[in-house]
Order: sequence, then C-alpha cells, then structure tokens
Amino acid sequence: MTCQQSINITSTKGERVETANNTFDEQTDFIVVGTGGGALCGALTMLSQGNQVIVLEKSSLVGGTTARSGGVMWIPNNRFLLRDGLDESEERARTYLEALCGEQQNTPGSTPLRRQTYITRAAQMLEFLLQQGIDIDRYRYWPDYYDELPGGLSVGRSVGAKLFDINQLGEWKQRMVPGFMPYPAMVDEAMQMPYFKRSPKAFWLCVKMVGRALYAKLTGKHYVSAGAALQARQLHALLRMEADLRTDSPVSSLIEQNSQIVGVVTVKDGKPWRIGARLGVLVGAGGFAHNQSMRDQYLPGTSDLWTSAAPTDTGEMIQEMARHGAQLAQMDEMVGNQCTLPPGSKRGDIRATAQSITAKPHAILVDQTGVRYMNEGGSYMAFCKGMLQRNQAEAAVPSWGIFDSRYLKKYMFAGIMPGGKIPQEWFDSGYLKKADSLAELASLLDLSPDTLQATVERFNGFVAKNHDDDFQRGERAYDRWLGDPLHKPNPTLGTLEKGPFYAFPVVPGDVGTYGGVVTDEHARVLRADGSVIAGLYATGVSTASVMGRYYPGAGSSVGPSMTWGYVAARHAAEKDA
Repeated sequence: MTCQQSINITSTKGERVETANNTFDEQTDFIVVGTGGGALCGALTMLSQGNQVIVLEKSSLVGGTTARSGGVMWIPNNRFLLRDGLDESEERARTYLEALCGEQQNTPGSTPLRRQTYITRAAQMLEFLLQQGIDIDRYRYWPDYYDELPGGLSVGRSVGAKLFDINQLGEWKQRMVPGFMPYPAMVDEAMQMPYFKRSPKAFWLCVKMVGRALYAKLTGKHYVSAGAALQARQLHALLRMEADLRTDSPVSSLIEQNSQIVGVVTVKDGKPWRIGARLGVLVGAGGFAHNQSMRDQYLPGTSDLWTSAAPTDTGEMIQEMARHGAQLAQMDEMVGNQCTLPPGSKRGDIRATAQSITAKPHAILVDQTGVRYMNEGGSYMAFCKGMLQRNQAEAAVPSWGIFDSRYLKKYMFAGIMPGGKIPQEWFDSGYLKKADSLAELASLLDLSPDTLQATVERFNGFVAKNHDDDFQRGERAYDRWLGDPLHKPNPTLGTLEKGPFYAFPVVPGDVGTYGGVVTDEHARVLRADGSVIAGLYATGVSTASVMGRYYPGAGSSVGPSMTWGYVAARHAAEKDA
C-alpha cells in the first residue's frame, strides 16, 4: 500500500525537486541509515519501544567501522566502576570533561549542555544494553588519557563487550564486517600476549586463550571479540526482535516536506525506492575517512591510505545533511592513530598501527631533521595532531621511529612477535633501516649525524634521571600503560645505546574522522542559526564530536556514537507518545 504526500526531494546532485503528489513506496516509524555502533543501538532502542524500524546499510556487510575497531566505550559513572567501589560520580566525570574540553574554541558540537547530557545518558545507554542481554564489563585498567587533570581516573572509564559466539547469528554470520582480532581474547588480554616469554602472568593468559580456542573448536563455537563482539551482540538482539535490516541499500537522498525530514530515497531491485518515516530518520553512516577530496578540503596533509575506518566511510550522508541546511563543524579533526605501513600492508591492516611502538622503552620519534618533538606516548589523537602541527614548521610526515636492538628482542613490531624474524623484504625495500651506529643510521635517513646523536644522548640523559624534561613522557598513567609493565623504574623510559639501530616511517593515520553535522542534546541535527531540522537525527562520526578536539579516554568515539543513537531513538519515540 502506498501513501500519497506532497514533498520535496533533494536529488543526488543537491538539486531540490518539487513533486506535487509524490508516492512513498513504503512507510515505517523510524529509519536508521548505517550499521555502525550508534546506528544499531538506535535501532534497538526504537524497536524496544514497540515501533517499526528499517535499517539501511549501503554495503553488503553489517557493522561499520565499529566492528573493525576495539569496540571500547568510554562511559562515565558506569555501574561497573560503582560495583568495584571506585571513586567515581557524575560530578567527578563532569570535572574531568570540563577541565579537558571546557576551554575549546569553535567547537559547537561540544557545549557544556551536550557534555553534561553525555555524562548522564551514557550510563543510561549502558543499562539499556545490559537489559537487552548484551554482555559488557569494564576493563580493569585502561587509564583516562589525561588522568592528571582534575577528575581524571587512572583506572579509566572504559567498557567493552565480552566474547561472543558469532555462530549464533546463523546466516548473518557471513554478513558481518570482520573484526581485527584473530583469536578469542579481550582487547586488554591481547595486549599482554607479547610478554608471554617474560611474564608468568602473560604466559598463563596465553595458555587460557589457547584453552578457549580448543574449547571453541570442540564445541563448534566461533568466538569474536572487541568491536566485532559488540556489533555481533547488537545484531543478535536485533534479529531476536525481527528487525528489518537491509544491506546493499544505499541512501541517495533525504526527503523533506515543510522543512521537516520525512523519509529517504534508497534503492530496491536496482531502482529508486522511497520510504517514509513517521518518527524521523537517524543518520549513523560514518564520516569521510575514505573521501580524499573531503580530506584535502578539511584535513590537508592526510591520506585515505592511512585510515583503518571501514571502506564505506565516504562522507556522502554528511554532504546530504548539509544540503538540507545542517551546520558542519570540527571537520578539521580526526581520531588520529599513528601508523606505519610495512611492505604488503593493506588498508586497515592491524599491523599498521604504531600506537604503542614509540612509547616503549628504547624507542623515540624524530622529525626529518633528527629532532625529537613530542611525548611519544599519550593520546593517539594528540600524537597525530602533534605530527601534523610539527610538519608546518619542519618536515615531519613521515617522522622516524628510532629504536635499538633490545627493542626487537622484547617487543612486538608491526605484527612481528618479540624476537621474531624480520622479513628481508622490509630491509630490501628500504622500509626498515638498520645500521650498526647512530651516525650510519642518520646517513641512511639523510639526517645530520650530529643532530641525531645529540637527540639520543639528551633522551638517554632523561632516562638516567627518570624524568623527561622536554615532554614529560611517562608522567601520565596512560604513558606508562602504553609502555612495558616489566620495565623499571618507568615503563616507558629506556635508553637507546645497544646497536644495531633501526628506523621506520610513522605517518598520522586515523581510525576515522571526528567532525560532521552539529547536533543538540537530543541528537537532533541543527542549522547554522541553531534551529532544529525536524525529523533528522545523527550520531557517531557523522556528527561534530561532543568531545570537541580531544579524546578523553579509550572509547571516546564509540561511546558517544552508541549514546547519541540511544538518545535519538528515545527522543523520537517520546515526542510521539
């Protein structure tokens, strides 16, 4: 049955097309565009309130970038912190966010009201997921990235989904975006694996993981973890509720009537298909990480070759919302994730992440003059911003990670386990430089030998007195967490003095962009004058982040995405009650 309505349709070219008596091919209560974390959470929230939902995914796979990620959510004042008797409250979380984000400039996505709403509603969203049978717990120790600030928590506020047997999805198992973790381990457990030769605790943890794998094989289970587990659990809950989830269904246009979004134009059987939405449309379709022209406009000096976001992250829904008057903001921000690309790397290859390499002992980062210019630990977003900022004054993209022979014996490098054999191709291609002395290494890198030698000697001096006078590396709990817990006295400070020495390129990659349309405390999309575009909601990296230009802790992208998806669906349903 079709419904006749007079509407305006915006074409894929942005032209407003007037149709006097347009026919919807189909109607529902709520439409969700995308299948990332916040999109699925919004769909689940709306379905739980007894409303009809159609979820539209443009690719053949469900899960978005969330499924490829660690799936960690930064949730203040969550029940698990309170359960474990830790010193946490809404007031403490607000103190932390205001200390970090309160003085930002030109960040309309991060207002005091939005930050306060996030603190309150994130914990509510978590309770909702638990009520839906989605098994989640806190990570026991994953420090806030600026724990030294008032309200910061050195144990962290991060939570994640427990392992999930993806075989429970039936035929949908093959329609999930694959995760990055090939073994049945929680993210924090996997981070301990490289220490199995040096730590009895890490050794027994590896034994435990092998036991899990054997149990899964014997019982016909297939465990997934991290973001894949979170998304598979959400999908499982949606399937139990008989959700209408459609893959290969890109949205080309939003349908507008009387300044209100009332539906979308998608595709069915290769033809345009118009769906009306009585309660509204939620866009959770990702950012623009794979749109190089948008990157050149908003994030110059970065490349879509360096992102680990899902290939579907191409920005067209941000552009479509903007064509309907949505304000764009914070488009010059991304969730930086420093990376290195060994020969044979593919887009999004887990080997490419360099997040903790230069935070380990016996390693530093230098620009193309051989000078150290930042704390090599800390927030990955801050790390990449620092690299791009440095590149304005001195060539720093790529920068050079420098380490000595002890590093390769003790730590994982680009997917190679400690003590493992480095592929000869890495040396032959020039990707990994090796030299018996720092002077020789400098020559290979076209650096001044005296400058590199002075840089290393200065750093070694800081190590000797256990304090980095230049950049305070190792002062934050998160710096130390990225380091080596078995290395004393400071887990991240170790000299570079045992040849041979090595160098590898590091570039400012990302896990996604961080800017988009501006939304209010109900996740409604706003125009530049602050007015609401009725019927249009957005979440995730389709929006200007509530965190503005900072990343407070692990999961500061997925947590808000899930929360604003929940908030949008609750608001859309309640306004109709």
